[in-house]
Amino acid sequence: MASTKRLLKELQDYQRDPNDALTELGPVSDDELMHWTAVMKGVNGSPYEGGRWKLDIRVPSNYPLAPPEIKFINRICHPNVNFKTGEICLDLLKNNWSAIYTLSATLTAVHQLLTSAEPDSPLNIDIAALFRQGDIVGAEALIRFYTESERWEGR
Repeated sequence: MASTKRLLKELQDYQRDPNDALTELGPVSDDELMHWTAVMKGVNGSPYEGGRWKLDIRVPSNYPLAPPEIKFINRICHPNVNFKTGEICLDLLKNNWSAIYTLSATLTAVHQLLTSAEPDSPLNIDIAALFRQGDIVGAEALIRFYTESERWEGR
């Protein structure tokens, strides 16, 4: 299976050259190569600094021709992430997917989304409304609150 070979190579590449945005990335077990998890770090100098989030990554059988499904497990306060389900609104995971992207590169794009929110296409309308109203202080305070209170500490 082409996707299995590709995922094994991606795992080897990540182990050889880890992604600075992550503290871990890999399959949930040796028996489940199509189901991965990652732990992402917050962006330094942003309201997400000091945060850690666990992500669930479901790899489709036709990967890399189709994108993985990636969701936040612990809550994150972000305009483009559903606060309850962890669903991420990112074009790369939908219409702009290309087989050249690896799981690690895709997670880098998710990490970059933390500091480049799109409040005009929100999944979290409450935080998006603060940004659209220009209440940056209020938005950042709310982000910092959830970044601290929802920090992933598990394994």
